Amino acid sequence: MPELKVCGATSTADLGLLAAAGADLVGLWHGVPGGHADLTVGRLTSLAAAAHLITPVLVTLAADVRDVLAVSGIRVVQLHGYQPPGTVRALKQLDVHVIKVLHVSGSSCPERPLIRAYERAGVDSFLVDAVGADGRIGSTAQSLPPATVLDLVDAVSVPFLLAGGITAANADAFAEVAAHPLFRGVDVDTGARDASGAFDAAKVSALRRNWTERVAA
Repeated sequence: MPELKVCGATSTADLGLLAAAGADLVGLWHGVPGGHADLTVGRLTSLAAAAHLITPVLVTLAADVRDVLAVSGIRVVQLHGYQPPGTVRALKQLDVHVIKVLHVSGSSCPERPLIRAYERAGVDSFLVDAVGADGRIGSTAQSLPPATVLDLVDAVSVPFLLAGGITAANADAFAEVAAHPLFRGVDVDTGARDASGAFDAAKVSALRRNWTERVAA
């Protein structure tokens, strides 16, 4: 079954809500300067230890988080910046699962020429995400055209997740993407929150139904 990853948890209450609502993975931010959910190493470690029913993922823009992974015990890392293939190779020496984001602006992806190099370095999966109009990466709430996503993922040979403006309501628009044999699931931040910015259990449950359970049916 495809997976649902929800990003930006900052409390044990967030972990409990997300797990109960059906999320499989939770993104814990560290090394995301100015990020609304950026955590200290201590707080990251504490939340990772409390994530008994959901898999914690270290989400980072940093170039080297090997020490952070060792301290926190997290076994999945998402490289959300423009880290080179060498960073993937170094992390794989720690026997962790590495997700590398492929940033898409319009129809352009700067990492596209490096896809094979990332795969040779041992990347486990990619995450396709939209770059904001101002160049911002991560939590932009901007969607990509399905045709653009399909063109990019046809160039990869490892599983991929889809991010960028994902909501329960737009699952049908990406039906062809979800049917791709390498589709692994979706990564959501804004689409899992209410108007105040707090996680919304009903929205997370709807994401689960529309993007993972229905796809697997």
